[in-house]
Amino acid sequence: MTFEMLYGKIHRATVTDANLNYVGSITVDKELMEASKLMVGQKVEIVNINNGERFSTYVIEGERGKKDICLNGAAARKAEIGDRIIIIAYASMTEIERNNFKPHVVLVDENNNIDEMRDFI
Repeated sequence: MTFEMLYGKIHRATVTDANLNYVGSITVDKELMEASKLMVGQKVEIVNINNGERFSTYVIEGERGKKDICLNGAAARKAEIGDRIIIIAYASMTEIERNNFKPHVVLVDENNNIDEMRDFI
């Protein structure tokens, strides 16, 4: 049996752009991806703190240090520039794996600078 468990998240990121004409996904600054252990193409759930929207998409890598969080394609309709979001990734784990795994949690400020990194919830 496997369990869907929190793998990593970026908490309270600020949306810096919304590009309706892009094919789809969320662009995340490479530095934030590395800190949260998110991978290119990985499925993520997006929770918009401002309007309550929840939706899934996949990650594409943004330029390191630009602090970009850009919703692309249809996802661009789910948030506005300046909205605060939570980017959540899950992983399927066995009972043994879940008992030994610590999620990678990154808390950011309003400019998407890393405030704190945790390996626990």
